[in-house]
Amino acid sequence: MTDLDTRVAPPRTPALRRAAPALLGYAAVRALGLVALGVWSGARDKSAYTLLTARWDSLWYTRVAELGYGYEVRLPNGDVHSNLAFFPLLPWLERLLHAVTSLSYADAGFVVGLLASLAAAWGIFAVAEWVYGPRVGVCAVLLWAVLPVGIVQSMAYSESLFTALAAWSLYAVLTGRWVSAGALAALAGLTRPVGLAVVAAVWVAGVISFVQDRSAPGTHGAHDTTRAPSFTTGAPVWRRALGMLLAPLGAAGYVLWVGHHTGRGPLGYLDVQAGWRNGFDGGYAFARFVVDKFTSFPSALAGAGLIIGVALLIWLYVTGVRQGQPVALLVYTGVVLALALCASSYFGSKPRLLMPAFPVLFPLARALARLRTSRSLLVTAGVAVAAAVYGAFWLNGSGPP
Repeated sequence: MTDLDTRVAPPRTPALRRAAPALLGYAAVRALGLVALGVWSGARDKSAYTLLTARWDSLWYTRVAELGYGYEVRLPNGDVHSNLAFFPLLPWLERLLHAVTSLSYADAGFVVGLLASLAAAWGIFAVAEWVYGPRVGVCAVLLWAVLPVGIVQSMAYSESLFTALAAWSLYAVLTGRWVSAGALAALAGLTRPVGLAVVAAVWVAGVISFVQDRSAPGTHGAHDTTRAPSFTTGAPVWRRALGMLLAPLGAAGYVLWVGHHTGRGPLGYLDVQAGWRNGFDGGYAFARFVVDKFTSFPSALAGAGLIIGVALLIWLYVTGVRQGQPVALLVYTGVVLALALCASSYFGSKPRLLMPAFPVLFPLARALARLRTSRSLLVTAGVAVAAAVYGAFWLNGSGPP
């Protein structure tokens, strides 16, 4: 089986109409999550809106939007938390919306987050529909919506914005729109450090397309309604090359600017991250964190849960490989998983850092799509309620999500 054997003929229904069931279902799940958060926060005499727009990372983004870069906090232990760690696209959009509508920066961040989450849901549907068909596309969106940490999709955080740009960039790769893929990858690279995953997907797909051209020179430009396993889809060489050149410009541009701004050269951004005690250690610190959970009985349950969660992610990824997911999706998902699981700090934030790895949900979406509609709706509704309650509990906790 090839990585594209499960694709279906291109539907002729307008794109938004095809995506409407997925978007309506997504909006319903997110509304349920917001209601649960409002009720839970009200019972604890907290403001749900403040939790969504003016806590933790949201404050850092709004400060960048309002005052620009250069703010830092020096902690008693010597750590330096600089706002240069936060990539600029979300603050730029907050500043733009503030200027156009006179919304506060926090309100602008909330609006951007909501709109970006809908764009992300649409992009996830588009990718899953292209590879597996519309029913799987709807199921994939609903599964992404009911993630236990799905409440982050409604926050003034950058995860939804990044997932939207990543999903549409991957869709552009799959459909041979190389310049769009590169431009969207560049924007993703201006959103979060994990934008490298989108760049890697574009580059690997581009290299494969050139290899395919050389191995089958007589087939270039031919159209195949069964969507054969090719990344070219008749795209001229210059478009593919331009897309590949555009892809890394966002991430590289910001990292180089930080190095110049701090006077520390090309690796200056790594120094900024080190001030937050954040880095890449191959998963050693996370493994120690999990092992330490087994020093007492109550925390041992959490440790077992973490092991099961990581094993499930690996199993889903391997299942995606076996089911023949397109290489671009596998590369993207693999890099997101590696960067999230192998980061050396902020272990409580790993669930939301994994949220952009939406293709890992596709095997579950295929299984859910095989159920009767009534059963799949019942399963999704039950998980949505549980996720809404957990999200409200989680966001009202003491630590940052």
